[in-house]
Amino acid sequence: MPRHALFIHGTWLTPAIWEPFQRRFSACGYCCTAPPWPVAKGGRQPGISALLAHYETLVRSLEQPPLLIGHDLGGLLVQLLLDRGLGQAGIAIDPLPPRAGLLGLYSTWPWLLPWVGWRDLLYMTPQYFARNMAQTLTPAEQSAAYARHIVPAPGRVFVEAALGIGSTVDFTNGERAPLLLLAAGSSHIVRANVVAVLYRRHRGSSAITSFKQFPGYSHWLIAEPGWERIADYSIEWVQNQVGRF
Repeated sequence: MPRHALFIHGTWLTPAIWEPFQRRFSACGYCCTAPPWPVAKGGRQPGISALLAHYETLVRSLEQPPLLIGHDLGGLLVQLLLDRGLGQAGIAIDPLPPRAGLLGLYSTWPWLLPWVGWRDLLYMTPQYFARNMAQTLTPAEQSAAYARHIVPAPGRVFVEAALGIGSTVDFTNGERAPLLLLAAGSSHIVRANVVAVLYRRHRGSSAITSFKQFPGYSHWLIAEPGWERIADYSIEWVQNQVGRF
């Protein structure tokens, strides 16, 4: 039976962001899926608890524990799922930390100020995307990436991530599966030093925890030129942890 890799996208993005990674992992024998976030119900946008429940249901529906791979908020969800005993291993790429606080999310603070908007969909401008999320791309690449991948995000998740609502992790949990934390050296959204601190907190567990920083990459590292380095390192790491086919 082929191993399953489940990809979890982050804020502002759709599952299509994972298409290159899925092709890479599929070539190594993985059965890959990248499910979308759940839709709003009754006008209520999903929060972190709803996202976690959604992916937990998907993971439990699989015949065997999958490899979990997440970016941004998806990386936070990977940590939460592993902490709940789910997944064969987890890879969190430029992940939001549990209870990020305003410092951990300082680049998104403009969306936290208008508290009345926390129930609404929020929109990222092309200028913000070019300056903070994908500053390593050329202007032409930025325009193409924004047009293809950027969508509105539920304001609720930013507030909950900052305050730690629905994102408690037991950093001493020695029963969780192996975890790899990847940091983008030039990320303006989740600074590399934030991921390094997160790594040290996870090291409080006896479970396997690994860390790797990629200098020169932005928060867009899973789709910017050179994304293959990120994918190949991830594949090599997980094969060293759970074995090759």
